[in-house]
Amino acid sequence: MDDARNALEIIRFGRPQRVAMGIPGEVLCYFGCNHESWDGGGHHLPVGSRWLDIWGTQWHREHDGVMGFPRGNPLADLPSALKIYRWPDPDDERLCGPIHARARSADRAAGLLGGSHRDTLWERAYMLVGMENLMGWMHDEPGAVAELFQRIMDFQLGMARHYLAVGIQVAHLGDDLGTQRALLMSPRFLAGMLAPQYRRLTSLYRERGVLLNFHSCGHIEPALDLFIELGIDVLNPVQANANDLAALRRRTQGRLALAGGVGSEVVVAGPPERIRAVVRQRLWELGRDGGYFCSPDQGMPWPEAHYRAFQEAVAEFGAYPLRQPEPALASVA
Repeated sequence: MDDARNALEIIRFGRPQRVAMGIPGEVLCYFGCNHESWDGGGHHLPVGSRWLDIWGTQWHREHDGVMGFPRGNPLADLPSALKIYRWPDPDDERLCGPIHARARSADRAAGLLGGSHRDTLWERAYMLVGMENLMGWMHDEPGAVAELFQRIMDFQLGMARHYLAVGIQVAHLGDDLGTQRALLMSPRFLAGMLAPQYRRLTSLYRERGVLLNFHSCGHIEPALDLFIELGIDVLNPVQANANDLAALRRRTQGRLALAGGVGSEVVVAGPPERIRAVVRQRLWELGRDGGYFCSPDQGMPWPEAHYRAFQEAVAEFGAYPLRQPEPALASVA
């Protein structure tokens, strides 16, 4: 069974041969998806760099090995600034051109071709407005916030048409909706303001048979029913220290595949023996009945030996049928 078929069996709760570490294949990106600027700025620049992305958000690179932070917001004065803001055009050849160019050279035999909608809605909104400002405008100017969300999603739908034109098989969406203990907003706001906009995008992809992979850090258990209703196929990174993983698995079994679950702090700190024990426990806890991609729950500059221990543990213990770990190993996890 090749990697693509194995991944599809995982996602569909079928009969995979092994637990994978992620969805295989290339992911296409429009220009600006990863916070690039028109004049060459981006997260590859040295610490201390500043740049404006294609949306006009100012980024500061402050720490080595970590992406920059949004520090300047073009729509900070939301109601008035919204009237004069010039939205990026998804049909601008400078933005959509890289999708078509990379699709022509993509190795489609290597896995499932994907398309990225990084910062799909919520994160794009607070990058434009500022987190504190957005929280205030949600209550003081709900009409302006609703227009903001609609315009952002209009852009994403425009990009989705380009992704569909080149035949992507997986759409990668993402918004960090949780803190370590709760959602960033009330479930009522999530359902009333964000969900209708997400549904515009997920419905388009579902109608075309495209799989949906949604990234959301933090405590996301209160949003599980929404993710399922939206038709999300894979949810990542299910942070181990922010969610009850056993309860999360019970609620999603057979309905929503999970990715992640291995605490990044475990892979950073080690030692390799503990990493192996945690990986084996997560494989059993989240993947014994399928529907699981095993990976760290955050991207970090890993110690090489620690990440190698993680990879080797997934390869050793991730072949189906999975074996239940001994109680002593489970207690380490």
